[in-house]
Amino acid sequence: MTARALRGPTDHVVVVGAGFAGLSAALHLAGRGRQVTVVERHPWPGGRAGRRDIDGYRIDTGPTVLTMPDLIDEAFAAVGESLSRRLELLPLDPAYRARFADGSVIDVHSDADRMAAAVREFAGPQQAQGYRNLRKWLSRLYRTEFDGFIAANFDSPLGLLNARLARLIALGGFRRWDTMVKRYISDPRLRRVFTFQSLYAGVAPQQALAVYAVIAYMDTVAGVYFPRGGVRALPDALAGAAADAGVRFCYSSTVTALERTGGRITAVRTDDGREIDCDAVVLTTELPQTYQMLGRTPRRPVRLRAAPSAVVLHVGCRAVAPEIAHHTILFGAAWDQTFTEIVRDGRLMADPSLLVTRPTAGDPTLAPAGRDLLYVLAPAPNLSRCGIDWSRIGAGYAESLLDVVQARLLPGLRDDARLLHVDTPADWAGQGMAAGTPFALAHTFAQTGPFRPANTVRGIENAVLAGSSTLPGVGVPTTLISGRLAADRVTGRAGRSPTTLDLAARSR
Repeated sequence: MTARALRGPTDHVVVVGAGFAGLSAALHLAGRGRQVTVVERHPWPGGRAGRRDIDGYRIDTGPTVLTMPDLIDEAFAAVGESLSRRLELLPLDPAYRARFADGSVIDVHSDADRMAAAVREFAGPQQAQGYRNLRKWLSRLYRTEFDGFIAANFDSPLGLLNARLARLIALGGFRRWDTMVKRYISDPRLRRVFTFQSLYAGVAPQQALAVYAVIAYMDTVAGVYFPRGGVRALPDALAGAAADAGVRFCYSSTVTALERTGGRITAVRTDDGREIDCDAVVLTTELPQTYQMLGRTPRRPVRLRAAPSAVVLHVGCRAVAPEIAHHTILFGAAWDQTFTEIVRDGRLMADPSLLVTRPTAGDPTLAPAGRDLLYVLAPAPNLSRCGIDWSRIGAGYAESLLDVVQARLLPGLRDDARLLHVDTPADWAGQGMAAGTPFALAHTFAQTGPFRPANTVRGIENAVLAGSSTLPGVGVPTTLISGRLAADRVTGRAGRSPTTLDLAARSR
């Protein structure tokens, strides 16, 4: 079933926002012959993939985990470009290092044999065979749901009713994520490695749908990558390819209003006095702001639920031991309790579990000579779930998280660590993020697939939505897909452009 495309002229499209969704939409639209103007409030592209430079430290303030390079390459291929020509993307091995409260450690490899060997040494041969079976299930799940569920537009839930849905049900896609992983792995530590990603989806693994286990596929099977120059190098490269393809960028320009005639948007107005005529508009702004500009709020039987938030610390320190991994997950002993505290009770973690990223492991130039840069992410309640006064406790909480990193990973860290910058849920809210979370809407059943806020709005003929709050959801790969789905709404669905990764796979 082909989803509806916009009616009427679509020659000139204005894309509001130069995050990953907006850049992807711009590239696909330009590749299909549309004139495209991108309006971005910041002086640079990236959206949630923000940046901050402090005394020689080049900080990425948004996502640090990049997966699915084929989707990145697909965006470049839309205008005849390739990832390899625009960006150096480094594969990370290990993808993660997981450290547990009992002192045990396992490196997570995307290579099946290396990971099976690591699991065998960590938890025995039975768990190693369970890992191989889990990997096969994750791969089947991904292949089954990608085209018909993740990378598809829906006009209604009826769009799900096809043979692919039956296969997805048979695979257990609508059972619980944790339940399905338990079928293959009994060691509770290993189960965390393949279910912690549910935090990205904003739901505890015991409640999350197994369809979202594809995030574990992306991390643990497809692999994790890092761009030379930091994550900011990716939106810079995408914007560069778009500009070379004729896309016009208006930076440091905030959209303040949409001019409308009847049910059509005719122009976009900005705070610097521009009025940009358009035939269609792609909006990647935060959902409340989007609906306010459109003058429409779709009726939903269930109130939208925001995902949990995070406190993120950026720390400069003297160079650490080279064996410290790019990504380290520090699991607290009370892992299951963490979800109850954050999601249900709206409280801080009593026993923190943290993601510690060391981007200077991949590119030492991101910090001054002889120094390292650390990114520490602590899941936290969003502002709709708690009454925490972040202006009062934020600084002290950040210091306590540094103590945890020192105790569990980097002895002596506090000797000369410099806390460069901290973002709390209040800071995310100050940047316009609904409920103070950078992870947008939780992926509950009522906010999944065709039940997620649609990328079209009833009563507006030529506006399309893209980004984390619409389908398919949160994350760099999914927001890139969201941009392509928005372009499909504007032009009608186009065939995939062959990427350099496709061609390489065919030649093997």
